[in-house]
Amino acid sequence: MSKLIHFIKELPSLKNSELYGVYPLSLNRFGHLHVFMINDKNQDFLIATGIGSTQFLGDTFQEGEFSYVKAPLNHHNANTLRDLFPFTKPIPVLNKLRSFGVGDRLGIATEGHIRVFKEYDAYPILAQQSIRELALTNRTYKDVLDAASFSVFRDGYKDGFGADGDHLKKASEVEMALNLGFSMITLDCSEFIRNDVTAMTKNEVEKACSLDLEMKKRYLNHAFEVEGMKISFDEEELKRNVLVYGKAVDFAVQIYTDYFANGKTDANFEISIDETATPTTPTQHYFVANELTRRGVKLDTMAPRFCGEFQKGVDYIGDINQFEEELKIHAAIARHYGYKLSIHSGSDKFSIFKLIGKHTRGHFHVKTAGTNWLEAMRAVAATDPKLYREIHKYALSMFDEAQKFYHVTTDLTKIKDVDTLKDEELVDLFKENDARQLIHITYGFILNAKNNDDSFRFKTKLYDLWREKREVYADMLYTHIGRHLELLYSGFQK
Repeated sequence: MSKLIHFIKELPSLKNSELYGVYPLSLNRFGHLHVFMINDKNQDFLIATGIGSTQFLGDTFQEGEFSYVKAPLNHHNANTLRDLFPFTKPIPVLNKLRSFGVGDRLGIATEGHIRVFKEYDAYPILAQQSIRELALTNRTYKDVLDAASFSVFRDGYKDGFGADGDHLKKASEVEMALNLGFSMITLDCSEFIRNDVTAMTKNEVEKACSLDLEMKKRYLNHAFEVEGMKISFDEEELKRNVLVYGKAVDFAVQIYTDYFANGKTDANFEISIDETATPTTPTQHYFVANELTRRGVKLDTMAPRFCGEFQKGVDYIGDINQFEEELKIHAAIARHYGYKLSIHSGSDKFSIFKLIGKHTRGHFHVKTAGTNWLEAMRAVAATDPKLYREIHKYALSMFDEAQKFYHVTTDLTKIKDVDTLKDEELVDLFKENDARQLIHITYGFILNAKNNDDSFRFKTKLYDLWREKREVYADMLYTHIGRHLELLYSGFQK
């Protein structure tokens, strides 16, 4: 490390920084303190030198008159970085016109994501994970947030990013994420939404729900107009709405009151009602939005369950004309109540992105996750075919277990046998829906697979490969996520 002193002597010059393993965009100054990031033996570290450098915990070196701290990328040093350099701290971004979530299950995708968002004015949610994803990857919300902060520091991204406590279902989870500094909560109300009401007969609905007088006065015998479109309720439909969403509304109100109301936090608040068996009709969307607003909830976004299928990692499945007609009303309702429409499972929905951009008038939040993992695995197929073949076969053996966590319509018989494919043909598997879904939903099993000696069967090899081929993965993400945004932007005029 002694050669690093030559670079420190030249601070704040960036001359020849890469010769010393320094990431040139990471050089930042706070008073007389200089902080930057280096890559040493294929591992990243922070270097702090000058007054205040001991705020970072690490190995301290002294060479002549110069001293510096070589600090590992841990939680303490991430907090120190966020305190010193606010651009590494997440901010609320859902109040911006456009925002885009890029779930990074591996903690290594932000480099590619940043390259995309330097070209678009949408604000990225760079830290975005659900509790389910954390459990399957053995990560924590600290890990997720810290990885994003270190990446924006390394790559000099100073335009602002968000952090999403995604699909949280419990008050304790919401509190934990807010305390860590997450700037957005996605409240998943699915456990309070009834999926059996659609199949109930009229008589069963009558027996199950009794409307109070105030509810009747609010909704019956009214024609609500939203941007020229009429929404109305008959008594049976109103009762069905109460049965399906009544407890979900109560839950959302309680969480908002306890953690968001009266300036308790400046974090954004999103409601998710998309994790259900049946689509959210425009009338149901209006009912939920109206009830939440009436009870004092200020939403930043809402994610309804759209018609058709929004399966993981593949394009939209369904009637695009019906989707467009309902999207118009969903977008109008969101505007009417002052929040953005949120599109969940937005990965790879290329056939409808232009429509989303158009009918939201460029005022949207789109959420992706698994597609970033798929690009990581596509990078494996492209650079280490032998390793990919082994993983692919393991994924096939674990598919039935993985399917318990996700709704997919994968047909394993349609997936080509990897033993019949040439090395250069393996990447083409990622053009096929069934193969994509196979790899998509088995990520937790792949990352957690163990050998007999309790070492990881794939995880260590994968991370070593991704570190070595980091530019390959970043290039793939830049192209793939860029395609999402290009299509979304094609639907509206900036």
